[in-house]
Amino acid sequence: MTERIEGHGGDLALAALRAYGVREMFTLSGGHVFPLYDAAHRTDFPIYDVRHEQSAVFAAEAVAKLQRRPGLAVLTAGPGVTNGISGLTSAFFNASPVLVLGGRAPAFRWGSGSLQEIDHVPLVAPVTKHAATVWSTDDVPGAVAGALTEALTPHRGPVFLDLPLEVVFSTGEVAPPAGPAIVPVEPDPDEVATAVRLIAGAERPVIVAGSDVYAGDAVEALRAAAEALRVPVFTNGMGRGALPPGHPLSFAKARRAALGGADLVVVVGTPLDFRLGFGDFGDARVVHVVDAPSQRAQHVEPAVSPAGDLRLILTAFADYSGERADHEQWIDGLRTAEEAARARDAAAMAAETDPIKPARVYGELRRVLAPDAVTIGDGGDFVSYAGRYLEPAQPGTWLDPGPYGCLGTGMGYAMGARVSYPDRQVCVLMGDGAAGFSLMDVESLVRQKLPVVIVVGNNGIWGLEKHPMRGMYGYDVAADLQPELRYDQVVTALGGAGETVAKAADLGPALERAFDARVPYLVNVLTDPADAYPRSSNLA
Repeated sequence: MTERIEGHGGDLALAALRAYGVREMFTLSGGHVFPLYDAAHRTDFPIYDVRHEQSAVFAAEAVAKLQRRPGLAVLTAGPGVTNGISGLTSAFFNASPVLVLGGRAPAFRWGSGSLQEIDHVPLVAPVTKHAATVWSTDDVPGAVAGALTEALTPHRGPVFLDLPLEVVFSTGEVAPPAGPAIVPVEPDPDEVATAVRLIAGAERPVIVAGSDVYAGDAVEALRAAAEALRVPVFTNGMGRGALPPGHPLSFAKARRAALGGADLVVVVGTPLDFRLGFGDFGDARVVHVVDAPSQRAQHVEPAVSPAGDLRLILTAFADYSGERADHEQWIDGLRTAEEAARARDAAAMAAETDPIKPARVYGELRRVLAPDAVTIGDGGDFVSYAGRYLEPAQPGTWLDPGPYGCLGTGMGYAMGARVSYPDRQVCVLMGDGAAGFSLMDVESLVRQKLPVVIVVGNNGIWGLEKHPMRGMYGYDVAADLQPELRYDQVVTALGGAGETVAKAADLGPALERAFDARVPYLVNVLTDPADAYPRSSNLA
């Protein structure tokens, strides 16, 4: 006899979620989704709740990014879903396989003015791979399985389903869903061959590897390709740490020299967006390696753009046995530039100045962060320094908002990271502006015994706006915050702990106390408001 599963819509949804490796639910309580809570509660499926729905989606995204499996957020109808749209949009830009299950006003009363009645699907469709309403209880497992398959299929991304009240509360009996069967995308062998011949034959090639290298489990293939072809590697996003800092082909500080002097730039698993000068590398040719045809750049014309499973493409690069140019002089020149930049950075990170320079904060953090620490960036100016001064030792340990640039990820990402790794250090780097978006969710971390360290760079301004606006107009507006605000006292009031640091010499001991604490601990560092992260254009 064929096995069957029976229960209300929550039971049927949870059966499919388990089959796809989902192991926890992030949510903010709402009556429209009670059956999902009931199913989880009766089967010891962990539920983590937050104070704002965006934090639930960000927490689910952190799990998806760190563990390379689906993350789940459950949001109640109406404002529950709309409050989560920024999180969905970030997941869309970050290619994170997140499923949002939304409650929905009852279909049989649609148009009568039920509580929180709104059609969510048109709102979320532009920022999801798939968005639909499930109209029948028996269809719930299949719909969940189909959505999760879509989320996990490269190019990965978020999906959305909403469940009308009568669908999720009613009962059904269906066959159990099977687990995921994601078929790798086979690249065009001619495109791969063309790409690797260009790399091998270039005199000054460079690789830039991004988040999809980690998401596609292609880190080892990247290392093998770089080593076989002798090409220097730079990384961004979750690709950071793909080659550890001590690797002879790993570079971080000489990016300007590399991209300015290269004759071939190989971009792997990251878009040709503003972070890479929109793919304009002067006279250098571009090879853009992507995990799906949809990710090929439309605004530039690369020499070739292989699309498919990144492990397959990079392994083919590593196996290349044809003629190749000698890259050693190029590598040596970049290493000289790298070491000179490291010397400059070392001096900045040791600066004894008061007010504290942001670089000094990161100099102290480098001393206390473990190699497997998960570091989370939530901010603009302050977090820009993190990208420069912190070098993750392992891939999959760096979380930032990504190209969408949405502030407020911090506490949600922290929750997802702590749930993923109960025994690792979790450190949130937060600007004082970003603190206004999610700091209340420290209460959620305290209540659910999820300790993390939060370091706030507190310069009392919106740094990425104040300085450019002054440069443009000679004045600034809407760019000031309260100077020296005690964000540590906010965390203390919510049940955590913390302290304010005003002198550089006090930073190290404060960070040590923070990482020894067993509750969320905020180190509120008063940084120099005159010190702004240099960039050519904050508005690009």
